[in-house]
Amino acid sequence: MAVGIRIKLAGITQEQFDHVHDQVNPDRTPPKGLLFHASGPIDGGWGIVDFWESRADFDAFAPRMVEGMAAAGTEPQAPPDIKEFPVHELIGA
Repeated sequence: MAVGIRIKLAGITQEQFDHVHDQVNPDRTPPKGLLFHASGPIDGGWGIVDFWESRADFDAFAPRMVEGMAAAGTEPQAPPDIKEFPVHELIGA
C-alpha cells in the first residue's frame, strides 16, 4: 500500500535544500518506489511531501538523504520532523 511521507526541515533554506538534493540525487531520477515528490518553503524551514509505493522504499532511500546532508555540510536546526500517513487515493501518478 502506498504511503505519504511529510518531512519538515527546520532552518533549511531553498539554497541549502537544492545543494543537498544535488548530492542525494544529482541526475534527478526517481529512486525505487518514489511515486511523487514536492517540496517548498514552510514557516521556519523547508517542507517535503513524498508518496512512496511502501514505507520500506522510503526507509531504503533515507540513508541517502542523511549522506547527502553530510556531503553538503547542511544540517537542520532540529531533527527532521517526519510523519507517515496511509494513502487513500492517489490521482495522476
